[in-house]
Amino acid sequence: MALSDPLWSWNATALAALVKSREASAVEVARAALDRLAAVNPRIRAVTRVNEKEALATAAKLDAEIAGGRDAGPLAGVPITIKQNVDQTGCPTDNGVVGWRDLVAAEDSPVVRNLKRAGAVIVGRTNTPAFSLRWDTDNALHGPTYSPFDRTRVPGGSSGGAAAALACGIGAIAHGNDLGGSVRYPAHCCGLSGIRPTFGRIAAFNATAPTERPYLTGLMSVQGPLARTVDDLELALAAMSGPDARDPWWTAAPLASSREAQPASLRVAVLDTPADFGGAAIDPAASEAVRTAADWLAEAGFAVERVGNPGFGAAAEWWRQVLAHELRLFMRALIEKEGDDGGRRSIGYMIDDRPPLAGDEYARKLPERTRLMRDWSVFLERYPLVLSPVSLEPPLERGHDTGEGEAGRARYRRVLDAMAPQTAVPVLGLPAISAPTGFAHGLPTGVQLMAPRFREDLCFAAARAIEIRAPRIVPVDPV
Repeated sequence: MALSDPLWSWNATALAALVKSREASAVEVARAALDRLAAVNPRIRAVTRVNEKEALATAAKLDAEIAGGRDAGPLAGVPITIKQNVDQTGCPTDNGVVGWRDLVAAEDSPVVRNLKRAGAVIVGRTNTPAFSLRWDTDNALHGPTYSPFDRTRVPGGSSGGAAAALACGIGAIAHGNDLGGSVRYPAHCCGLSGIRPTFGRIAAFNATAPTERPYLTGLMSVQGPLARTVDDLELALAAMSGPDARDPWWTAAPLASSREAQPASLRVAVLDTPADFGGAAIDPAASEAVRTAADWLAEAGFAVERVGNPGFGAAAEWWRQVLAHELRLFMRALIEKEGDDGGRRSIGYMIDDRPPLAGDEYARKLPERTRLMRDWSVFLERYPLVLSPVSLEPPLERGHDTGEGEAGRARYRRVLDAMAPQTAVPVLGLPAISAPTGFAHGLPTGVQLMAPRFREDLCFAAARAIEIRAPRIVPVDPV
């Protein structure tokens, strides 16, 4: 980066170094991010709450600490955004739901606490669909978030506000979370890198939540960062991963550096045929992105092979059955009462996608998942990286999930088929990264890379090899 470049366009790693060296103040960096927010957010509607006063106060405190010779943290002065479905002190955890607009958090969630401790400056909170359960970002409380590249296409969901903001230079890192692609798909739609870490890597808890999450769904949901570069993504993950006693699933696993990974010793399994994803068709742009990424990885020294695998299709089917059943059992009444029209229809299609599970069928789902995880664990011993599309279709049209009647249901089933690469990963409990590769028909394209549990470093190493060869996509001015 050059000092002549506007500060809002700088990457997080460079910004933290700049602030620590006092070549720029944290206040200057925060002001630049807030000015950029004011300039572009009206066109994308990504940030729903601006934290101007708090951001400038935090930045001023950081500048004083640095001037006094104290360590301001690895993210010193880096402007970030927080998704509106996690607790942040003094802010509503509305999750895109009209009835929750006054649900103000009295304490920070673990991920917010860790980011603050790392020196990050929160400039705003980002939009999400109601209940964070759609691959589009629209709700009756805050309205739609638009893709920076094409207003007729989705920015992804459910972290669509996070992705659209980051792609336009609002913050250098964005917080998101991922149950079925909610970090990876928005990153894919907006030309960013985004990682879904291993379950247990980042502590999670919302004191505002009235109940715990349903058991099997809760075992698939994680927090994760989005960034414009792989270096920033790795920096953000390390900052987010600190311990917190409020999450009993948090695991004190070492976070290895991706710089130590040796490509020549890493075999990459390529999944790019309909048979790999339960027979679903693959758009030519998605296939081309995988072929391009495979060639780049081979150039970088990775051993790339097309091989049979234990089956993404089976894991994606498990996700569809379990999520439909637990939403029906634990959330349908709440969604009908509190949801907006688009959310009720879209989530209704998700619930009705699969029939209810009988008691014994539901009880067998956990051991079935154990078998799937074991099969993939053994496979990943031989092939520690798996390359696939992020989605089998290009970024979807807005409103794709709210069509009426049988045609609407059929379209939604097709979308679920297309999302198989994303939905399989939470079932397996593995880390996966979305890495941009370029453009097709004016829209970002990219690929997904999956690795063994707690080996996010391998995801970063492979994504960096792709990033070196791919055209730079972001930041952009929104259309």
